[in-house]
Amino acid sequence: MSDAATGTKREKASTMSAPFTEAVTKTANVGDTPFAYREVGTATGVPLVLLHHVTAMLDDWDPAVIDGLAAERHVILVDLRGVGRSGGTTPDNFEAMTEDTVAFLQALGLGTVDLLGYSLGGIVAQLVAQQHPGLVRRVILAATTHAGAPGPAATGSVLQAAIAKATTEGKHPKHFLFFAPTPTGQAAADVFLARLSERTEDLDAPVTNETIGAQLTALAKWEQGSPAGLAAVQQPVLVVNGDNDTMWPTPGTVQLAELLPNAQLAIYPGSGHGGIFQYHDLFVQQALDFLRD
Repeated sequence: MSDAATGTKREKASTMSAPFTEAVTKTANVGDTPFAYREVGTATGVPLVLLHHVTAMLDDWDPAVIDGLAAERHVILVDLRGVGRSGGTTPDNFEAMTEDTVAFLQALGLGTVDLLGYSLGGIVAQLVAQQHPGLVRRVILAATTHAGAPGPAATGSVLQAAIAKATTEGKHPKHFLFFAPTPTGQAAADVFLARLSERTEDLDAPVTNETIGAQLTALAKWEQGSPAGLAAVQQPVLVVNGDNDTMWPTPGTVQLAELLPNAQLAIYPGSGHGGIFQYHDLFVQQALDFLRD
């Protein structure tokens, strides 16, 4: 573990009371590879570890969601191998991403955690819960889908189409990837993107094309997989999404909840892949209620 990670307990009193936009970016040595992470919130209870979406890094998390969760929880956010300011090369399969996640938790000395996986991060969270059940207490899966469901393999083309449309209309691709093309959805996108821009210092590094390529390859493999392993997930799981996810179709999220033995499902109306950001107050309330149980 690096000096920064070793000093985590000593620094909690000062750093974990800050809002997410001011959270210090730290480094933990996972094997010989530095993993960038941030932590906010309380210093007690089971830590809540967040795993983010394809193309994302630490600055892509919504401060409204993070600060809401941090009001009651010790929240840890991480860039996995090759992502953002983390070292190494991003693997092109979820098995390796899963092992990297577990190794990161071990590097921080965490014996039991709750997981919140969003989109691609939700796939990693599923596998951690399946393969390392003693490590995970509860799981929140947002805007994600099970192995074998349609959608993930087309992520590359969906991203390209959104970038092209955003360029034409002078908008951010997330207007089209995460939010509905309605006045309400686009207004929510504007407010969400404004929140993302609140952090101005100690910024994470953008993901590379190599990382995006590896993630897209992993997603294509995921669509060819089998969801059979979900039957072994005995932890309570909260599954959430918008009612019209155009990235990974919402029916896959619904089926994911049906395949899990102990799952709750929440679907947000008039929203898409970024439903947890459009309905951030409701999502935070539901997430905290679920984690308290």
